[in-house]
Amino acid sequence: MELITKDKDANLDYGFDWSAWLPQLPTPDIIVGSQWILPADLTLTGESFDDTTTTVWISDGVIGQTYTIVNRINTVAGRIDDRSFLMRIAER
Repeated sequence: MELITKDKDANLDYGFDWSAWLPQLPTPDIIVGSQWILPADLTLTGESFDDTTTTVWISDGVIGQTYTIVNRINTVAGRIDDRSFLMRIAER
C-alpha cells in the first residue's frame, strides 16, 4: 500500500487510475460510482470520477497520525472493488 505524506494545512487531490484493472474485452467495463471512505480527522473537500479514474480532495488531519484512505468503485457490469493508500500527516 502506498504511503503519502501530507501537510496538515494542505488541501490536495489524490486518486487512482483503474484502467489496467477494468476488463477491456469483449466489452470495456467502466466506473459508474465512486465512494471515498475517510477517517473522521480528515475532510473530503471534493471528489470526481470518469470511466477509468477516481479523484478525491483531502484536507486536515492530525500531525503524526497515519490514516487509511479507501476508494470503493462500482462498474457498469456490477463489479465492486476497493483500493487504499496510507496518508501520514506531518509538518512540511
